[in-house]
Amino acid sequence: MRIDLFNSAASQIANEQSSQVSIQNAAKSGQSGVEDTATLTSDSVSIGSLVNTALKSPEVRQDKVDSLRLSVTSGQYELDPNKIAASMIDEHA
Repeated sequence: MRIDLFNSAASQIANEQSSQVSIQNAAKSGQSGVEDTATLTSDSVSIGSLVNTALKSPEVRQDKVDSLRLSVTSGQYELDPNKIAASMIDEHA
């Protein structure tokens, strides 16, 4: 699975948090003698960590593909038509 940072919710959250820090810094800059500071919350740090982990993972999980391919070719991969139909109905209801 690949996450597109330009369209992802994680990118949007990171941008919102960055904007909040910028607004706070702009408000503080009106006071003389005050330095600009930025504080990262644990939420933004964990989101960044999740995004980095997702970007490092392969786009195709080859082990899963190989396992399914082996199951199909050996005839061990079984489908339950009733379960598939029920899932399709539940998704559109």
